Amino acid sequence: MFSRDYQSSQPYAGAQQAALDTELRSYMLRVYNWMASGLLLTAIVAYAIANTSLRHIFFREDGYAIHPTGLGLLAMIAPLGFVMVMSFGVNRLSRQAVQTLFWVFCAVMGASLSSIFFVYTDVSVARVFLVTAGTFAGTSLWGYVTKADLSRFGSFLMMGLIGLIVASIVNMFMHSAAMYFVISLVGVFLFIGLTAFDTQRIKMTYLQFAQYEGADEAAKRSVYDALNLYLNFINLFQFLLQFMGVRSSSND
Repeated sequence: MFSRDYQSSQPYAGAQQAALDTELRSYMLRVYNWMASGLLLTAIVAYAIANTSLRHIFFREDGYAIHPTGLGLLAMIAPLGFVMVMSFGVNRLSRQAVQTLFWVFCAVMGASLSSIFFVYTDVSVARVFLVTAGTFAGTSLWGYVTKADLSRFGSFLMMGLIGLIVASIVNMFMHSAAMYFVISLVGVFLFIGLTAFDTQRIKMTYLQFAQYEGADEAAKRSVYDALNLYLNFINLFQFLLQFMGVRSSSND
């Protein structure tokens, strides 16, 4: 009797697993769509500010030198505020509020990154973006399919991120070329690791808590998960740009 019941339950368990796998793929696709849409908006805003009359609102030109205006400085520091609000308020904010904040954040990030078009050539920026996209896609895919438990590296990655931030602040005063190189190199490997780690974390979190969440909670979490991957992409792009970017002639 036990054997017969066990065998009859196998198709049901298999159907449940198949349904969960389908739901997981759908959720991950939603996360990647949010991330990709945010990156597209950031790219459009950054390019528009750098190549239209909007540049005069965010930057002032002094010969070949480009300096941010007050609004430009605000755009550079504002993304941190958005990340904090979304991270700590994700459970209190409505679904519409979280989604709106994400779009505004991506637009502000575009304004913050627009200065790269003054430093590097457009072709160079586009090439590094494609390299970043390929690196990110491969790393995220590995994080999704690997059977290795990446959670044990979480503390190490967080400590590395804190160390990177501290080193970057210190080097703002030291202006050490060697330290700048080391920071960029560590940054590339750190955000490659964080991409794989976050992808697996998103997958495992969904598998553990999907059945307990309503539609609104899942929708909000998908935006928050997209934000994490978006930030990994942006940081990886910036560090790779420091290695592979070709400076424009006016900045040589």
